[in-house]
Amino acid sequence: MLSDKMNAQTTSANFAPILALQQLTVQRGDFPLCVHINLSLNSGEICHLIGANGTGKTTLLMQLAGLLPVLQGDILYQGRSSLPLAPLYVSHQLGIHPSLTVQQNLTFLLNLYGIQPTSTQIEEALDWVDLSGFESMGSNQLSAGQTRRVTLARLYLMTPEQTPLWLLDEPFTALDVSMVARLQQRLQQFVNDGGAVLMTSHQPVKVANKQLNLSDYLPDDTIDGFESDSIFDTKVNLDANTSLNHHHHQGVR
Repeated sequence: MLSDKMNAQTTSANFAPILALQQLTVQRGDFPLCVHINLSLNSGEICHLIGANGTGKTTLLMQLAGLLPVLQGDILYQGRSSLPLAPLYVSHQLGIHPSLTVQQNLTFLLNLYGIQPTSTQIEEALDWVDLSGFESMGSNQLSAGQTRRVTLARLYLMTPEQTPLWLLDEPFTALDVSMVARLQQRLQQFVNDGGAVLMTSHQPVKVANKQLNLSDYLPDDTIDGFESDSIFDTKVNLDANTSLNHHHHQGVR
């Protein structure tokens, strides 16, 4: 019976979305940026996360990566509250240590997901991002664009077996047209192999087959804000009138 129950749970997880958001609130501190977000992201899907500035796109990705708390709503990974390994999160904070070489940094980033890359694999990954021959270079000598390429090079070697979900925050930034095209091809290959991607980008994402617009989930606080302002204005007027009446009575005396 116990074995049957475990098999049923495994089967259920296999058919569950890789990522499910249920009535999720994205907040900065105690201030809600977006509310009641629902999303089902399945194997084979690349979701383009869009929205006006300030709607919390990066904040949402950080919540999904486990770097920020979730105050309201639920996040499910394959039907469960967590994955065996955290989703891959590639952000503006690149995670590159300046005192390490390019090869050492890339090796460390891959080690986090149980990958022990060979020298040949490192060479192939760096060649994919046009950094062939940079293996021994100190990372403090890299330009901003080259540093970003080092962080993206791990995508060349990672598969859904390590982690089925990639969270990418503006991965096309500082990349030329050729590199953007190669990266989009890699994203397509990753989801074809069973993974899923949630990503932000100010550039078109040609391979995206789903979209989540956070501007559709802004909190409806216009009335509340108006009422609060009205109450505040009323209080100010009452205080002002009270003060005027007090001085008036003093003058009469």
